[in-house]
Amino acid sequence: MAATVRYELEPYLDDLEERIDDAVETDLFAQWTDFVWDRWDDDVFSPKRPAPAPPRISWPQVTVNEALDDEDAMILQQLGSCSQMLEQGTGGILCVRCNYGTGILPSLFGARIYRMPPELNTLPTAVPFPDGLDAALALLDRGVPELTAGQGGQVLALGERFQALLAERPLLQRHVHLYHPDLQGPIDVCELLVGCDLFTAVLERPDCMAQVLDLITTTYIRFMRAWHAIAPPMADVAVHWSLLHRGTVMLRDDSAMNLSPDLFETFIRPYDQRVLEAFGGGAMHFCGRGDHYIGQAAEMTGLYAVNLSQPEYNDMETIYRSTIDRDIALLGLPRAAVDAADRPLHGRVHTW
Repeated sequence: MAATVRYELEPYLDDLEERIDDAVETDLFAQWTDFVWDRWDDDVFSPKRPAPAPPRISWPQVTVNEALDDEDAMILQQLGSCSQMLEQGTGGILCVRCNYGTGILPSLFGARIYRMPPELNTLPTAVPFPDGLDAALALLDRGVPELTAGQGGQVLALGERFQALLAERPLLQRHVHLYHPDLQGPIDVCELLVGCDLFTAVLERPDCMAQVLDLITTTYIRFMRAWHAIAPPMADVAVHWSLLHRGTVMLRDDSAMNLSPDLFETFIRPYDQRVLEAFGGGAMHFCGRGDHYIGQAAEMTGLYAVNLSQPEYNDMETIYRSTIDRDIALLGLPRAAVDAADRPLHGRVHTW
C-alpha cells in the first residue's frame, strides 16, 4: 500500500482566492441565470470566461482513492477542478462536492462499499445484498436508518468542513458552490440494494418493490434536508456539475433505461415526483437510452432540466419534443449532438 500523502490546503485556497475575478464570476452566473429563466437570445447556450486564469502554484493530481481516505485530499481534489476551470477559461460555475460515489444512500441501509483498484481512478459503488429484495424487505421494520450510518456521517461532516473553509475567503464563499452529494434516484438506490432481483421483482413482486421504494424515497428526502441544513440551497436554482438548473435537486435515473414506459410509470415517476415536490423541483440525469420514457418524465411537476450523457443512444427528436419544446432545458449536451440538430433549439440547450 502506498504511503499516504499529506496535503497542506492553505496555499491552494490562497491561489484560488487570488485568481477568482469577482466581476467575471458574477457576470458568468448572470448569463447562466438568463439561460435558466429562458431569457437567452441565442439558439444555443455555451458561455466562456473572457480569459484563462492560470494557477500561480503547481496543483497536484489527487486520485479518487486518496480522496476517499483523507478529507484534505478530497478537498484539494475538488478545489482542483475549480482551478482547472479557471485555467482553461471554460464556462462552468465553480463548485465542489463530497465525492464519495453512488453508494452513499445504499450505505445508510447497510450495503457494503466496493472500492475500485487504485489504477482505475474510479469512484466506488455499493454491493447489492446477497439476498436481494428479501434483505431489503427486512429493512422495513427498522424504518428510516440513521443518517450518519455508512458513508452518511462522513459526507455530512465533510460538508460542514467545506462550508467552514469556504467561509474564510470572501471570493471562495461567494463563487464556489457546495452542491449536494450523489444520492442517485430512488430506483437507482433500489437497484444498488437488491441487484438483479429488481428486474424480476417489478413483475413478480410489485407490492414489495413499492414498499422498498417508499422507504428509500423517505430516506432520500430526510438526508437531503439534513444536507440543506449544512449547505442551505439558493431560493430557486442550484449548481450541479458546474451547471445551473432551476429547482434544488438533481435526480439520477440510470436504471430507468432498462425498464419499460409502463414500469417507469409505476416504479420511477411517483417516487421521483415526491423528491421534486419536496425540494422545489429540479433536474434529472440519465445515462444510456431514455427516449422511451422521456415523455412521461417531462410530465412530472417541477422537472425543469435534463442532462443526458449519451445522445447517440437516443432518438434526439423525441428528446427535443419532450424537453426543449416544453421549456425543459437540456444541460451539458455534447457539442456533436448540438451540431447535428437540424431544428430550432429555442435557447434551451447548453453545450460545452
